[in-house]
Amino acid sequence: MRILFIHQNFPAQFVHLAPELARRGHDVLALTSDTNKRASKVRTARYVYSGPGPAPKQPAAPLPRLAATFAESAARGEAVARACENLRVKHGFTPDVVFGHIGWGETLFLREIWPDARHLLYAELFYRPRGLDTGFDLEVQRDDVWQRVWITSRQAHLLLAMTGADEAVAPTGWQAASFPAEQRAKIRVIHDGIDTDLLVPDPTATFTLPGGALTLRAGDEVLTFVNRNLEPYRGYHIFMRALPAVLAARPTAQVVIVGGEGTSYGTRPPGGGSWKTRFLDEVKDRLDLSSVHFVGNLPYPQFVDLMRVSRVHAYSTYPFVLSWSMLEAMSVGALVVGSATPPVAEVLVDGHNGRLVDFFDVPAWSATLIQCLAEPQRFAQMRDAARRTIVERYDLRTVCLPAMTAFVEGGE
Repeated sequence: MRILFIHQNFPAQFVHLAPELARRGHDVLALTSDTNKRASKVRTARYVYSGPGPAPKQPAAPLPRLAATFAESAARGEAVARACENLRVKHGFTPDVVFGHIGWGETLFLREIWPDARHLLYAELFYRPRGLDTGFDLEVQRDDVWQRVWITSRQAHLLLAMTGADEAVAPTGWQAASFPAEQRAKIRVIHDGIDTDLLVPDPTATFTLPGGALTLRAGDEVLTFVNRNLEPYRGYHIFMRALPAVLAARPTAQVVIVGGEGTSYGTRPPGGGSWKTRFLDEVKDRLDLSSVHFVGNLPYPQFVDLMRVSRVHAYSTYPFVLSWSMLEAMSVGALVVGSATPPVAEVLVDGHNGRLVDFFDVPAWSATLIQCLAEPQRFAQMRDAARRTIVERYDLRTVCLPAMTAFVEGGE
């Protein structure tokens, strides 16, 4: 078959799937943004996107706020459609399968280019004005009728994309359930997969802090927290507020915090600065900062080593997309203390393969982290169970990649 992948940041979620399909003999091409610098194991083509512009012969005007997301998505969809029409007309490329991400409008018009292809979507999440991340954390979020109106306006390109798709896939059941009931019948639940052959426990693992000031070893009293960016969506503020009590009770513990100072989700702090600094400033007078190490974003091999030496890994999230990092930590046998929010609770069962704590309950976070740091042998079976969960349900080679391959090839 001829298979076309479309993603502005390819390979992204298709990092394993696209090469596997090429290995199986399919003619695989990826179409990505001309600004994408990521390496690819399959051949790629580029599209050029410069943002929404004015209508022909019309002066530029500011986009109404409620139309902005759709306008941007439609403009990106048009740019992709033009690139695909060029592939069809000038290069004779007609795919049997088109597989794209739902998020940015890239797939919106492709049925008009290739009406006979099978159109697939990676359906990551559907925006909702109630019940998911919106209005979950009123300390840092708005929750009024106009905020809900704006979130509702952002559904338009997602609904249009789903209407044009034959089938879709979501990585977790909770994420699939975020979509409207009339669309869910199109969605299969298949995770991207965790490489459990690579991500194995290692009792000899070490992690050296950037700069070489300290080397941590498996068995040391290490508490870890990982975000792409340190921000409320992933519970950074709650974790920082729990830390003073944790370090008061466990003064020899070393805390390693991974993440940048930007914003991946939600808004930036009012008044400027970073969420990292804002919540560190709130508690720093009650912390021994020599035990708290902010290491920024780590290269992947160093992240893996850090998870291997972690005695306890704290992971928290709003009702939102589940991070791979939690599953990767479980795969290497880390004890995960997670927020009792639906994405996390789909994987973590309290007392079986980890611990669950109410997202907002700072004293409960402190108490649970203290107990888990103090009694590592008590939780050894949970660490083993955590790895079994990932191997049995999320393993890349035996579970997820075969299922995703069959999905693309048209199997059941």
